[in-house]
Amino acid sequence: MAENFRPAEDTTKALEVLTRDGTAVSAAVRTALIDAARWKAGAAIRAEAGKLAEDESDRAEAMQLLRDMETLRAG
Repeated sequence: MAENFRPAEDTTKALEVLTRDGTAVSAAVRTALIDAARWKAGAAIRAEAGKLAEDESDRAEAMQLLRDMETLRAG
């Protein structure tokens, strides 16, 4: 893990914004890291979904699955 954290000027300004309401620096950093990790994971999922949406054979398979499920529900 990180041994030391030396914020640059822009990071220091961001920390000032995040701690202006009295939030501890450690809590602000922890929350920001978690939020950033969630955003990155979401971006990866969105990118994968975009690739799947462009895959014609995958879309055809999904449509067939939906038709099959509708047939089962109607029966």
